[in-house]
Amino acid sequence: MPTDYDLDKAYEIDGPEDAKRLYGNWAASYDDSFGEGWGYVAPREIAHIFLSDMRENQPVLDIGAGTGLVAEHLRDLTVDGIDIAPEMLARAEAKGLYRRRILGDLTQTLQMPDGVYGGVVSCGTFTHGHVGPVCLPELLRVTRAGALFACGTIPAVLDGMGFGSALATLVAQGAITPVTFREIAIYEGADHPHKDDRGLVMVFRKL
Repeated sequence: MPTDYDLDKAYEIDGPEDAKRLYGNWAASYDDSFGEGWGYVAPREIAHIFLSDMRENQPVLDIGAGTGLVAEHLRDLTVDGIDIAPEMLARAEAKGLYRRRILGDLTQTLQMPDGVYGGVVSCGTFTHGHVGPVCLPELLRVTRAGALFACGTIPAVLDGMGFGSALATLVAQGAITPVTFREIAIYEGADHPHKDDRGLVMVFRKL
């Protein structure tokens, strides 16, 4: 079983069960081998974007929460985290980052009431082989009007997994505000093949 995080293996994930297995295996070493070892700063950058735009946007739902790398930068907010891998949530629990830790699959119906969240953050979930725009209707269901979304992706996924057309349709339907995009560094002070990769953060509000 793999113990050190491998981005190329992560990009090869094929569906929820594959994600659950791989991230479960990586949980114990994820923060050290990837978070620190790769100079992974995208979680910090996405958290800062959310904070810069937020109003009364609590509680926050951190989707694909993992070990809590985004929530580490949202410590003054009320945040719940949902992830498919219980081992990742166990690592987050040890940090005391979340009000609630929720084991769940974002491609399925979420076991949550309507309109309970004031914001959604995401880092590393909307990427190759992970979760596509199929989850957007459910995320809109569990958030209230005015909820702020700050969700990271990369250009190839925005195009290849259909986020652009899905978001455009939601704008046309009057479900969300027009989307703005913020470019961010994914890594900092790094020396590996992906060190110059750039991310996009999709920012919008539920109407």
